[in-house]
Amino acid sequence: MDELWPIYQTNGYAGVTKADPGDPLGLFYRALLAFAEDDFVQAAQDVRRAAAGDPASLVFAEAVRYLDRVMAQGKAGVYVDGAAFAAFIRGGGNVALYAAVSDLLRAHYADYHAGSDALRLLDIGVGDGMALLPALTDEVLPLARLDVLEPSAAMLAQTTAALDQRGITHHAANSTIQAFMASEIGQQTHWDIMQATWSLQSVPPAERAPIFAWCREHGDRLLIAEFDVPDFADLFAPDRVRYIVTHYERGLREYLGDEGVVAQGFLMPVMFGYFDRSAARTNWEGPVQGWIDDLRAAGFATARTHNIYDYFWANACLIEAH
Repeated sequence: MDELWPIYQTNGYAGVTKADPGDPLGLFYRALLAFAEDDFVQAAQDVRRAAAGDPASLVFAEAVRYLDRVMAQGKAGVYVDGAAFAAFIRGGGNVALYAAVSDLLRAHYADYHAGSDALRLLDIGVGDGMALLPALTDEVLPLARLDVLEPSAAMLAQTTAALDQRGITHHAANSTIQAFMASEIGQQTHWDIMQATWSLQSVPPAERAPIFAWCREHGDRLLIAEFDVPDFADLFAPDRVRYIVTHYERGLREYLGDEGVVAQGFLMPVMFGYFDRSAARTNWEGPVQGWIDDLRAAGFATARTHNIYDYFWANACLIEAH
């Protein structure tokens, strides 16, 4: 793979098709380059050779199955298979991940008490409430105010239904954070805690400054759950490909026994999506230090991290800023 990289930089994809990949990882690397060029036949051939050369690799084996399907049916969106995503998010390491983040959130809520000190809470990108709902225990209820913000109407409906079933008073906004900031509630309300669990990564880094400035103005404490993902300079940098392959080996092993539902319906589309030039980018992960630097630049006096969970993709951290 390290030998193919300079050839690709100098001579492009045509150059690597004439080169010797060297080993199974090199073959897989060339398959990714072929996938990016929509050369699915070459990608499938190289992946089959990689899997034959390294039969223990789950990534290579699942990639064979995925590329066979791509050649037969075409590329599919990451979230097309809702059942696969549901099985992913409620299985494997996500169970412990969300339990840990809910526990940390609840610990922060515990600083506020019923009565005059009751908590005013805003959840930015609440999703279907996997992080929020378990954190709302009797010890922290009732809240003085709860606002839940989510651009997906379907996911917001799940959260509000659960809150209604528990009799928890709340305000719901089917909106992006940018639109919410400009709304009457966003302009006039102040919260004790604002939280965003893996939702602000959908905002490009260059657009986060006004969001963080608004959070500083309208909240006392901002909690952001994110993954500490290394920053790689290039899409096809060998270190980036090694990182992805190594971490997806671990992730795939967490879902053995489900007959490939998560692997083929979610993890493989996500992994190959990293190298799909035709797909619009939807998230911007990065090192936690980058988030901290941006928060301090927005005027937060303190920004510190708490470890959440050693997740297969990257270590999960809770960033606390005030």
